[in-house]
Amino acid sequence: MIEFLFLVLGVALLAIGGEALIRGSLATSRKLGVSPLLSGIVIVGFGTSAPELVVSVDAALNARPDIAVGNVVGSNIGNILLILGICALITPLAVKPLVLRRDAVTVVLSSILFIVLVGGSALGQTDAVILLIALAAYLVWSYWSERFHMAPSAELHKAEAEEIPDVPRSAIWITTAVITGLLLLIGGSKVLLMGAVGIAGYLGVSEAVIGLTLVAVGTSLPELSISVIAALRRHADVAVGNVLGSNIFNLLGIMGISALLQPLPVHVRVLQFDQWVMLGTSILLMLFMYTGYRLSRLEGGLLLSGYVIYAGLSFTVFGG
Repeated sequence: MIEFLFLVLGVALLAIGGEALIRGSLATSRKLGVSPLLSGIVIVGFGTSAPELVVSVDAALNARPDIAVGNVVGSNIGNILLILGICALITPLAVKPLVLRRDAVTVVLSSILFIVLVGGSALGQTDAVILLIALAAYLVWSYWSERFHMAPSAELHKAEAEEIPDVPRSAIWITTAVITGLLLLIGGSKVLLMGAVGIAGYLGVSEAVIGLTLVAVGTSLPELSISVIAALRRHADVAVGNVLGSNIFNLLGIMGISALLQPLPVHVRVLQFDQWVMLGTSILLMLFMYTGYRLSRLEGGLLLSGYVIYAGLSFTVFGG
């Protein structure tokens, strides 16, 4: 019970800290005159991945590579199967061609790059540099394609940045929001790791299993809340774009930063099972969205069913 409470408390601190950091960062970007488009792509688009980033970096630095890697791989699987599955059940998700040509393809290519760099063993510092260079290239591509090609998604990114409520205005409150957000994220990650390690020991499963499931779902709650709200408001592009952007940042950014700080050996079950599930779900999502440029309720139901099966297999067949 104590370990479970630690897990819940850690997730809550991460969620609150992530929100505070996003608001403080947005306020800072406005003070510096950063465009709403760039703020939407970088701060809002990737800000929801702050919990994953802090948890994976903390786990890597504390010699918990199974949680560091499992958190990212599990989050990417959950983002597609669980979050988009739920959103598509709420309302069919129509997508723009640019989202498919750029973001969906980048998610698949990022998954392939991760598998190639791991090479059946680990991510080293050279691999980390390659991942971070790929992330930088994607960011430049995203900004260029939306700034100079008048992409419809550009207006959505601007709206994301402009519609975040309760953004602080004074320098004191901006500084307070950023510092508070960082402190809550750091504290939340440590509490969550304590709970995750304790639960793994209690259940007799590997830390990789907990990282791939409980930790991954917990750190993905910001993506879940934003995407579900977007689906309820019939803003399908925000829901899909939020998930795809998060998955790209998870693999290229979070894995890159974590492996740069500490080489990450990859658990055998991730090598044999989870990384292939991650790649398969990415390809499946792209195929679903290419059928009429939308994700239907039936396809959403299939994705959600897939996550139930995946979670079941994680604690049974692949639970060791």
